[in-house]
Amino acid sequence: MLNFFKKNDNEENKSAFSTLKEAVSKTSEALVKNVLNIIGNNNDIDEFMLEDIEEALIKADIGVDLAVLLTEKIKNNKLKSSSIKDFLKKEFIELLNNAGSNALNYEPNKLNIYFITGINGAGKTTLIAKLAYRLKNEGKKVLLAAADTFRAAAEEQLDIWSKRAGVDILRDDGADSASVVYRAIDKAKNEGYDTLIIDTAGRLQNKFNLIEELKKIKGVIDKKAPDANVESILVLDANLGQNGLSQAKVFREAVQITGAALTKLDGSSKGGIIFAIAKEYNIPTKLIGIGEKITDLKDFKKDEFIEAIF
Repeated sequence: MLNFFKKNDNEENKSAFSTLKEAVSKTSEALVKNVLNIIGNNNDIDEFMLEDIEEALIKADIGVDLAVLLTEKIKNNKLKSSSIKDFLKKEFIELLNNAGSNALNYEPNKLNIYFITGINGAGKTTLIAKLAYRLKNEGKKVLLAAADTFRAAAEEQLDIWSKRAGVDILRDDGADSASVVYRAIDKAKNEGYDTLIIDTAGRLQNKFNLIEELKKIKGVIDKKAPDANVESILVLDANLGQNGLSQAKVFREAVQITGAALTKLDGSSKGGIIFAIAKEYNIPTKLIGIGEKITDLKDFKKDEFIEAIF
């Protein structure tokens, strides 16, 4: 009987890895296969190949600085073609390790607040729903705060998702977003919620107002829940690639981002942005969206991700 269950666990793990591998297949092609194809069967790497490798890495959305750095290391270390794959794997693992822990922090016996930020259209609302659904199924009591009071129908959209996920929501359409968060923290404390997930606006067209609004919300969290475990998660659309770096800069000006969540990774060739954000801002990726189903939000596990793209 024990062997039977172990076999099922193994099969489940293999299935999960296969799903991840399929989701990152285009990123793998852009980031690894294209570079290896440039080298081909040649043993030595000449200047022309180095230029092509650098261009391929830039196109894979790992960032210009990182692409240049990797190419210079290949050149200075006089690497042979046979060692390029292992070299890239080692460099990428080191980058992810240096960015910090990829685990989504959760502390029992206290309020856990997930402060979700990101531009409109990045997939914040659906990520919140998926995260809420997962936490509820883990036995957590979850409350959503509809603090995106600027975008038309944002509260209604989150309300619909809260019902699908089977969790509670606090909304006050058109109210000041910070006041919604203030009331949500009170409700979470008074009614024994384990988890509060806060939706926020993401209107980059007025950067100053956005930053001030997010700072105000963060101030409310710090004042009303000083003992809470707080994660500030930046949601990025994988399809936008390098635009994610400029977004990260804006939101870091407003709040201390503790982690990134990459949505729409399935089918995107620009998953290399994970490495760019790790290098540029030391922000670890903590969650990835690999499909449209409510169960398609996964913890980002760097070792599995590296194995999948290689």
